[in-house]
Amino acid sequence: MVGETVVTVVGNLTDDPEVRTTPSGDAVTHFTVASTPRTFDRQSNEWRDADTLFLRCSVWRQMAEHVAQSLARGTRVIVQGRLHQRTYETKEGEKRTVIELEALEIGPSLRYAAATVSKIPRVGAPGGTLFDTAPSAPNDAPEAPGGDKSAPHNRNSPMFPF
Repeated sequence: MVGETVVTVVGNLTDDPEVRTTPSGDAVTHFTVASTPRTFDRQSNEWRDADTLFLRCSVWRQMAEHVAQSLARGTRVIVQGRLHQRTYETKEGEKRTVIELEALEIGPSLRYAAATVSKIPRVGAPGGTLFDTAPSAPNDAPEAPGGDKSAPHNRNSPMFPF
């Protein structure tokens, strides 16, 4: 939507994500990302940690289940989403305001780790799935632009320019 604040945060999960189900049946996963900026102090020739930002995040539906299956406490992640400000009242009558991130995209950071991706068929898509889940054999690989068979391409891939 126009006018929404979209941010990207890189940090570590402070706990294992856990899926919960709303009364309407939607899956939701809440998790917190701790992001600590580091700067280099040239005078002391040392790295300095700034104050840590703890940002509460939520993710919904099928993606909520994927996050809970794929990520764990301590995992370095990259999260992109919409910032929301919410005000509520405590049992004691105090008004509190919190800022939360509704995650639109999340994945492990590959800066200090390796990850294996497995596509999950999307339910309800025409023909059963949106993804071509069967890998093609190396000899069946189509030629990439320029005639290079060593770099196969997939027309369903978002990286394919045509």
